[in-house]
Amino acid sequence: MTVTPIDLFASFIHLRQDGQVRAEKPVFVSERDGWQVMTFRVETDADVHGDHWEVHTAADEVVSCLTGGIRLCFRPEQPGGEEEQVRLAAGTAAVVPRGRWHRIALDAPSDIMSITLPRGSRLERRTEA
Repeated sequence: MTVTPIDLFASFIHLRQDGQVRAEKPVFVSERDGWQVMTFRVETDADVHGDHWEVHTAADEVVSCLTGGIRLCFRPEQPGGEEEQVRLAAGTAAVVPRGRWHRIALDAPSDIMSITLPRGSRLERRTEA
């Protein structure tokens, strides 16, 4: 077996249920089984679909800020409630609970890594964007 480097910014890492690990095209497939590791270089809120809320129904999600600075924004759980935010500096991460609607906002150009089970994930356009 030949081991070769993987460009994390050009591939998603798929941790398959059968124990195999594969580098794949960086396409988010919400029906995919197994965990997915995704690394992004982002410069604007559009790069992180900041005009949408996102939810993962099959598992928690780890969101890590590798460089730069980001904010995890959580949709209010009750109508009329306040949006919550968690700031992540370079080298920090947070766990987004399963089923919690969230989005990312940038404080600076950043490198972000996230890990989740994509199965059942959804996006919903923000009405206040």
